Amino acid sequence: MDSFDLTKDAVLRVGEVTEVNGRRVFITVDKNKNLSDIFFDGGILKNISVNSFIEIRKGFLSIIGKVDGEKIERDLTRPSDLEHTNQNSRTLSVSLFGYISRNGKFIGGTKELPLIGNEAYLVTEKNIHRIHNLVDKDKPSINIATSDNDDIDIKFPIDGLFNSHIAIFGNTGSGKSNTLAIMYQELYSVLKLRNAEKFKQNTKFVLFDFNGEYTDPSCITREKRVFNLNTHNDQGDRLPISRESLIDVEILSILSDATEKTQKPFLSRALNFYKKVFSDNNPADHIKNILKAQIKSILGMSEKIKAYLLIDYLGEVLPKLDALGNMIQLDEDLDWHNISSEFKIRGSSNSFLGSQPQLILTTKIYLQADRYEVPEDIISQIIHFLYLQLIYDVLNNRAQNEHIAPAINKLKSKKDDIKKLFDTGNENEFWSTNFAVINLNDVNLAMKKTIPLLLSKKLYSDQKNETSEKSLTLIIDEAHNILSNESFREAENWKDYRLETFEEIIKEGRKFGTFVTISSQRPNDISPTITSQAHNYFIHRLINQKDLATIASAVSYIDKLTEESIPTLPTGTCIFSGVATQMPLKINIKELDAHLKPSSDTIKLSELVPDEFEDLIG
Repeated sequence: MDSFDLTKDAVLRVGEVTEVNGRRVFITVDKNKNLSDIFFDGGILKNISVNSFIEIRKGFLSIIGKVDGEKIERDLTRPSDLEHTNQNSRTLSVSLFGYISRNGKFIGGTKELPLIGNEAYLVTEKNIHRIHNLVDKDKPSINIATSDNDDIDIKFPIDGLFNSHIAIFGNTGSGKSNTLAIMYQELYSVLKLRNAEKFKQNTKFVLFDFNGEYTDPSCITREKRVFNLNTHNDQGDRLPISRESLIDVEILSILSDATEKTQKPFLSRALNFYKKVFSDNNPADHIKNILKAQIKSILGMSEKIKAYLLIDYLGEVLPKLDALGNMIQLDEDLDWHNISSEFKIRGSSNSFLGSQPQLILTTKIYLQADRYEVPEDIISQIIHFLYLQLIYDVLNNRAQNEHIAPAINKLKSKKDDIKKLFDTGNENEFWSTNFAVINLNDVNLAMKKTIPLLLSKKLYSDQKNETSEKSLTLIIDEAHNILSNESFREAENWKDYRLETFEEIIKEGRKFGTFVTISSQRPNDISPTITSQAHNYFIHRLINQKDLATIASAVSYIDKLTEESIPTLPTGTCIFSGVATQMPLKINIKELDAHLKPSSDTIKLSELVPDEFEDLIG
């Protein structure tokens, strides 16, 4: 070792190991190393302090630890009677995180423990780079952050980060929206430069934007397709979806909040009925014949309550106007005879339909069946067939009204919203570009939960059927809106169905090239199954104790000191931890330029009410 190396080691030496207790190591600092900075080779080095990395040399092995505390202990080796003698010794508490291998690569984990007497050194800039190096040489990467203490650029691997599930957590104003935007902006730019054609063919991204933060033209990419949905009026965009997609039992179950054991099998029967009829060359005539047959059965019944209930169902299907354009009451020419328990023609004493079925052909309800027209929109068609199926099931004692009607009523209540949100034209228009933003800011609460669930399930189902190597990334901002473990606004079975759907995607999706990124200010509200299934975490400032407890249980490999620093993290600083890094890193996410940022800044009241004097000067 030449004189320069000896001098360098002398300057960088911090002290020596005086106690080893598992992964916890204690180092006594040399008396001349208590200054905040050290001058070396014409520059200034930061001296050792809490949160600094430290190198412990055991022979030719460099063991890397992180200082998580320090204390002053009385130095009994000094004579206590000498005036002005420093009788205290500085001791560092260090947690071991990894080591630097012989080929110069940092490897997380504990290979060997140091021995008492091993020397400890400041970590050089070269080794700091090694610790923060997350990317193998020549592998594609993005640069979105710097290390917190040393301001060193950190490259994040595209493979290892984006082919995993990602969770971004942080309170409002902590910088999580900027983190999400810069991640996907850089990913989009890097992959597009590699091969623009293959990038657009083989990758798909969908961002669910609950607050309209990512709709600005420059945010993430100018090539994105933004769907500005609106349930308040007819002026919003519509999601292109095929007719076949809407007559899928899974999709219809979502739209009608159907229960798994009772309502969903009914929907399946109704859809099979629908498909069979519409495979006919003339479905309108087919439906008229079905209606006439059902009317004959109903008017020949001997159960009054059931008969009038089924007539009400027919009122949901048959035209509301007669041939002259007047409102019609379907049973206005009918009476019920209680003694004989059958219908008869009103005003006639002996025209009982049970004994004279030919009279049914003269009733207004039967004649109205000839005036039936198939609705233009598919949801109205499906609703008609739900009622036709329900009439059939009740006539044959296969279903009870109180079990099935809620699903039909739910679908009816959403019919107008569905018309405003979906276009059953060209389904391929959805992927006019490979990045779609679904703006839900102007969508009512019920459909805000329904649209992400419906679209995610459909896209995931399509992705599972892909034969070639392609990827689908679902990005859910403000994820607590749809992944909440608790909800007082929906039925328990619907909440379970919603969570089970996303839990299936996040647990099984990687096998089919589907990856999920969630961003939320309330991690405690999100299903623990979903939170714990993420592979990489960006944790910004969190203050709520329940949120902190959720992070502690989900991200078990964050050390105590790092965990305790989360409530005090400044804006833009976060803890990155997960499979893409050997150890948790405290990093500063680079801030996007104003025109590239999501629209998530807090409004400034001082700008709403400017100073009168300044206004006059301006």
